Amino acid sequence: MTTSPLATSPRAVATAAASSPHLAVVLISLAMGGFAIGTTEFASMSLLPFFAADLHVDEPTAGHAISAYALGVVLGAPLIAVLGARFARRTQLLVLMAVFALGNMLTALAPGFGWMIAARFLAGLPHGAYFGIAALVAASLVPQQRRSQAIGQVMLGLTCATIIGVPLANLIGQAVGWRASFGLVSVLALLTVLLCALFVPRDQAGRSDPLRELGALKSGRVWITLAIGAIGFGGMFAVYTYLATTLIEVTRVSLTAIPFFLAIFGIGATLGNLLVPRFADRALMPTAGVILLFAAVALLVFPLVAGNPWLLALDIFAIGASVSLGAILQTRLMDVAGEAQALAAALNHSAFNTANALGPFLGGLAIRAGLGWTSTGPVGAALALLGLLIWSVARRDAEPAEQLR
Repeated sequence: MTTSPLATSPRAVATAAASSPHLAVVLISLAMGGFAIGTTEFASMSLLPFFAADLHVDEPTAGHAISAYALGVVLGAPLIAVLGARFARRTQLLVLMAVFALGNMLTALAPGFGWMIAARFLAGLPHGAYFGIAALVAASLVPQQRRSQAIGQVMLGLTCATIIGVPLANLIGQAVGWRASFGLVSVLALLTVLLCALFVPRDQAGRSDPLRELGALKSGRVWITLAIGAIGFGGMFAVYTYLATTLIEVTRVSLTAIPFFLAIFGIGATLGNLLVPRFADRALMPTAGVILLFAAVALLVFPLVAGNPWLLALDIFAIGASVSLGAILQTRLMDVAGEAQALAAALNHSAFNTANALGPFLGGLAIRAGLGWTSTGPVGAALALLGLLIWSVARRDAEPAEQLR
């Protein structure tokens, strides 16, 4: 499996190490952007009843604001990656976070639901491109054998948001109002702009061009890697989307206990992103396969433990740990994208937002068919196993290249 010299190279790593602040400071700066993005993405779901009532729309209609954000991610990731190909990565990070801050501030100030839809779409546009560029910057600062760990540490911002940022935003939304929660996200985004301006190393512009970036779309390896995420990751979203209702209707926990279970999911995701990439740096594709199989088992167990809060907490923790698949596939895309690094890295997040749409949609179909709230578990397991099937095709394609390394 080959790695593009544009992603990391000994000279690039040595130069970055000599001219940049301490690596941990840079990674924390990049992760702060992930924390802001994760907070707004997941907190929006918990704030939906509040802004629905305030903007005088029913909750199903208010859900279109969530869809508008996801659409912004899916469209913005490849578009911005191509248009920004000639710009320095540090410059792109600053601009993307500034636009993200603007989108969330406009959300907080939206006078009506139509304005909110537009603001959420704007806020979603930088999401995938930011993570893609941040992953490339992190990978460029470490030796090749530590790339997955560096990317996983950047993604910690997103997973930590599910533990700290989302509950905090929800509390602020209940105490002060939903607008204050989006205002908080805007402040976090501006803090990211400041940190990146201070600590992310400067780099040269003109490392690629739009036509070269579009070349990634010709690669079957890129598409099959994206398919693993778009399908295999859908299982986790199928369960997470309906988790709160399952806890109420099946597990019979109180409303005050729901944040505890959501935090358990976040802790699993955070520890997964800390530990799993260490194995991925030694055996990238085998680790991805193990995670998909692990997720399928955890999702199959979900209906069996849903009636017991303690066993359910352990299972939710395991499902959360499967989030580590994101960093693994991000590294895989760097290996197969050739010179189109920015577009491939950004498309990873388009794939995951496709999973974010597919999983809840199929889970909702099972629930509406009368199969019960816990039917999201088997639906999710089927998606994880389908992702594993796609992985097996990609794995066979990767073996000849790996034998040459």
